[in-house]
Amino acid sequence: MKRKILFINPVGHDTWNKEVGEYLSSYKDEETQLEVTSLEAGLPEHLEYNYYEVLIAEKLLHRIKKAENEGYDACIIGCYYDPFLQAAREICEKMIVTAPAEAAMHIGSTLGSSFSVLVVRNKTMPEMKVNVYHHGFGNYLASFRSLEIGVQKLQEDPEYTKERMRQEIKKAVEEDQAEVVLLGCTIQMGFFRQLQEEFQVPVIDANIAPLKYAEFLCELKEKAGWYFSKRGIYEGPQQEEIKKWGIEEYFQVSGMWGK
Repeated sequence: MKRKILFINPVGHDTWNKEVGEYLSSYKDEETQLEVTSLEAGLPEHLEYNYYEVLIAEKLLHRIKKAENEGYDACIIGCYYDPFLQAAREICEKMIVTAPAEAAMHIGSTLGSSFSVLVVRNKTMPEMKVNVYHHGFGNYLASFRSLEIGVQKLQEDPEYTKERMRQEIKKAVEEDQAEVVLLGCTIQMGFFRQLQEEFQVPVIDANIAPLKYAEFLCELKEKAGWYFSKRGIYEGPQQEEIKKWGIEEYFQVSGMWGK
């Protein structure tokens, strides 16, 4: 069964769209039609600061709702912070939504009894640690290990990045007893296979994990009818309130919430 999946890089530039799409093309199922997009210019170009993360909220959430209205089966929020994942699931009524950290932790906790997360900078650790516990994987966390390379510089010198990853994975495996390593940024793409062959532990790529998890959740919905429960955490906002308060007009998204 054909399915459409949208991968959103939640930043204000399209630098990585083509590369991410090409990278994932050999990992997607044959029946998956994958599109990679990003947000509009003028928004932050990375989300290393919480302020930047908050600034993209409205554009990201409304792009996700638009994707559902356009008939996409799933949407991936392409940032390891998993920004606004809960809100995205609230506003969707039939489309699957997932994100890298959630997907990587589900996979990593199945492949081993502990994992370390390889992050770009120490700055990112507190929020990512909150996410580990929010997603319910605190007992699996061996450590965070930092490359101290900003997101925008990860691919400038791939050999240097790979060497730093190698150094920190060695510490994670030997000192922290990590059985699995999660790559804590989508721009750490292209390195996982060589590193896992070298260290003989699963190294979970932050682009592949949410793609495969999205396909898995789509299949569960298609074949078993399993979808996000609307009885509690993912209960959606009331369309009557959205209309009454003029939210569509204020944010210039007329028609997004139906008639």
